[in-house]
Amino acid sequence: MNMKVLSGLISSLALLSLNIVGLSPAQAEPQGFTFQKVPVTLLGNGCPDGTAEGILNGDTLSITFSEFEAKATPPKVVSKSCNLRIGLNVPSGLNVQPINVKYLGFADVPTGGSANLNVRILFQGQIVATNNNPNATFSPGFSDVWSKDVGITLGTINACKKPVSSIFGINTNLTARSPKNIPPNQPQLETQIRIDTIDTTIGPVLFQIKFAFNPC
Repeated sequence: MNMKVLSGLISSLALLSLNIVGLSPAQAEPQGFTFQKVPVTLLGNGCPDGTAEGILNGDTLSITFSEFEAKATPPKVVSKSCNLRIGLNVPSGLNVQPINVKYLGFADVPTGGSANLNVRILFQGQIVATNNNPNATFSPGFSDVWSKDVGITLGTINACKKPVSSIFGINTNLTARSPKNIPPNQPQLETQIRIDTIDTTIGPVLFQIKFAFNPC
């Protein structure tokens, strides 16, 4: 048997083995979004200066902008909000499902103070149900980092036959309550809470949305 015939036989056997387990070469390739930037709009008194940006790549949508925070010294209560609106165009041939939103930060709460994190996730203007609590309350004495991996319950975005345009929203409110009745001659302890950047290679990411891909 010459080499040309042998090579052809090996290729045929490899293709046959893929078909036996139910996978064609095309199906064996992982699905995902191609690298692209998506529009993001910021609204709120706590949104940082500059332009937010969405980076869509593989199974992740990353929202990049600098950290935002709330700080309060006695006798203040300070509330900061930042609401994101993210334009997502799913190309034809994909059937995707948002499954998780990730964010993290830090809180430092002195005796007599408190801090709150409140997050609402929206899709097409409607609040999305979450599998675990997206919010948090930090009691006096808390001084540490915190993190949230929030599972979300949302149906698939079916773009199998034609592209689908959609809008994601993330509304975030940070509230810092300073200790009360601190005498002027005593240290004025500050309450602070912030959202920090996630450690990635693409810059200061504050939120990440993960997607699963379903067969069309």
